[in-house]
Amino acid sequence: MKVVDSILKAQALYHVYESKAEDGNVVALRGLHIDVKAGEAIAVVGPSGSGKSTLMKCLGGLMKASAGSVFLAGKNMTRLSGPELVHLRQKTVSFIFQDGNLLPNMNARDNVAQPLRHQGISSRKALKLADAMLDKLGILHRAKALPMRLSGGEQQRVAIARALITKPRLILADEPTGALDPITSREVLALFKDLHENDGVSFLIVTHSKEVAAFANRSLELRDGRFVAEHGEGVDVEDLSEGRELIIDDTGTVTLPPDVLLRIGGAGKYMIGNIDSGYISLQGESVESMGKLELASKCPACKHDYGDSEEQLCPSCGSSRPMVEV
Repeated sequence: MKVVDSILKAQALYHVYESKAEDGNVVALRGLHIDVKAGEAIAVVGPSGSGKSTLMKCLGGLMKASAGSVFLAGKNMTRLSGPELVHLRQKTVSFIFQDGNLLPNMNARDNVAQPLRHQGISSRKALKLADAMLDKLGILHRAKALPMRLSGGEQQRVAIARALITKPRLILADEPTGALDPITSREVLALFKDLHENDGVSFLIVTHSKEVAAFANRSLELRDGRFVAEHGEGVDVEDLSEGRELIIDDTGTVTLPPDVLLRIGGAGKYMIGNIDSGYISLQGESVESMGKLELASKCPACKHDYGDSEEQLCPSCGSSRPMVEV
């Protein structure tokens, strides 16, 4: 059997934000373990304040964790010097942030070309490659515009072009489609899917979007600095905290740990029995834990029937065609 190497691995990762407030220090990450295999796509989901952004920064070497180790392409980042860490990141990983983080005094073309210049590639070649990437993302016509002249969606597409220009082995993305309209979001996800399936690029994506999470091989649920549930292919209980938690939110939705979920037959619809006795009995037919998404067959606004068409906009009312779970 072929052993797949890890592109990114964290062990016993903790991070504490020191505070002089009455409530004291804030523990953002609580002993996390995560193992991203080469060519794997993982989504991290969870509510605001669960530690997702802190996790992303620690895994990418943008922030040093309070305790624990992070290995990128087999190298322990906590033991590298500043220049060594920069070199490793430049040849291995790219970042996509929700707000774009573009350099304000450079136009779109120069923003995309800048990572190549840092790698020693001539400006002329870097700009030519930048134009090709901007064209691939459908924004070449805005190449000479400064970030302040770009819309939120245009800025995000430029940021994605900049992330892809170095042909990274791993992409760390924080809500990469958050500022995009539904159609552009699907185009970006299609590009991610092509990079993932055909070029073997690994992804770790923080997201609230069901469509983005469905793109991933696995999804990890983060709450209060701990992974409490995992769904998808190759579920690895070692990624989770040692204690198994049963989460019931304000709407009554229950989140079961994956090892418990597997024992009762997987996700699905269950009937509840014996509740008066103080025990809950669940019976049901299991389904795939990560539902597949496809384009809706009818427009939810005007009920237009798309038939076999792959149209993204309704020809009757102009609404964006949604994705639905099947």
